Amino acid sequence: MSVHLARRPITVEEYYRMAEVGILTENDKVELIHGEIIEMSPVGSKHAAVVDRINNVLKSLIKDRAIIRVQSPVLLNDLNQPEPDVTILKPSDNYYSESHPGPDDIFILVEVADSSLPYDRQIKLPLYASAGVPEFWLVNLEKQEIEIHRSPSKNVYKKIEIFQPDDDISCFDHKVNVRSLLGA
Repeated sequence: MSVHLARRPITVEEYYRMAEVGILTENDKVELIHGEIIEMSPVGSKHAAVVDRINNVLKSLIKDRAIIRVQSPVLLNDLNQPEPDVTILKPSDNYYSESHPGPDDIFILVEVADSSLPYDRQIKLPLYASAGVPEFWLVNLEKQEIEIHRSPSKNVYKKIEIFQPDDDISCFDHKVNVRSLLGA
C-alpha cells in the first residue's frame, strides 16, 4: 500500500521570507521550481567557460539593445523563480532594480547543460514554454550543439532548430557562429 502525502508549494514571497530570516543564505545555490526549493547542480569549469563565452559574444553583438544577465533570477509566476545561465532582457532604465524580470521582459533564456541536461529538458523547457518565454536556447555540451526553441504554446515549443558548431544562429540581426559560443 502506498501512502500519498499532501505537499504544499512554497510561493516566491515565502521563498524570499526564508532568505530574510536566514533559513536560506547567499551560499545556498537553489532556485524555486513549481513551488519547491531545488538545489542547483555545481558549475563545472567547462560549463562556466561556455556561459562566459556566450555572455561576451552576445554582449558585443547586442550592445545597448538588451540587458544580458548571467545566472540571475527571473520571476515566471508565483511558484517559479529559476536562475537561467544567461538571460537576454528588454532594456529597462532601472535595470529591473524594483523587481526581477518576468516573461514579458525576456527576449531569450539560455541554459547550458552537461549533467543537468535531463532536468533542463524535462523540467525547465516546459516551464519556460508554459510561462510564454519567446525563445529558449538549450546548450548541449555533450553533443556540442545548441537547440533553439521558439513559438511557445502551453508547455511546449512549436519550433525547434538544432545548430552544430559550423552553423550560424541569427540573433538581433546578426549571425553568430555556434563554435564561437561553444569554444568547440
